[in-house]
Amino acid sequence: MSDPQILNWRRIDARLTTSGQPGEAALAELAGLGVRHVINLGLHEHERALPDEPASVAALGMGYTYIPVPFDAPEEAHYQAFCAAMAEYGGEPVHVHCIVNARVTAFLTRYRREVLGMDPAEARAPMDSVWRPGGVWAAFVGDDDAVGAEHRYAGRDFPAPVSPSSEAPSRSR
Repeated sequence: MSDPQILNWRRIDARLTTSGQPGEAALAELAGLGVRHVINLGLHEHERALPDEPASVAALGMGYTYIPVPFDAPEEAHYQAFCAAMAEYGGEPVHVHCIVNARVTAFLTRYRREVLGMDPAEARAPMDSVWRPGGVWAAFVGDDDAVGAEHRYAGRDFPAPVSPSSEAPSRSR
C-alpha cells in the first residue's frame, strides 16, 4: 500500500506516522496501514477539521486521543498529555496529526530529544522538513535563537530538506 495522500505526511519509524489534517478517505488509508490509534493536536473548530473526527476514527476501529493545542499558545500541559499518550500507545502503530503537521513536529522534536534521548539534530529532522518555528513555538522546542523570528515553512520559505532516511518527506502534497 502506498503512503496516504495527506498534507505533510511523514513516516517517522515503523510504528509512528504524522501529517496535517487527514480527510475521511485518508483515515481509512491509515487504518489500512495498520494504525491503531490517532492522536489529534489540532482544534476541532478549525475550518479544515473533520465534522466528527472521533466518530470517523472509531468507525474504522482505531482509538482516538484529542489534545487541542491552540497554535498561538502551546503549553507544557499539552506536551505532558502528548507524552502520556505516546507512552500509553507505545507499542502500537500511532498516527499523530494537527492541521499542517507543524504542532506535531514541534511536539515530536521535544519528545524525541527529551524522552527518547535522541541527538538534537536528529530529533528535529521531521520538524525541519515541515517548518522552522519562531516565536512561542521556537521557545517551546528550546530554540532560543529563533524566538524573535517568524515561522518559516518548507517549500515556501526554504527548500525542503531531502534525505535518504525514513524521516525525509515522502510527499509534501
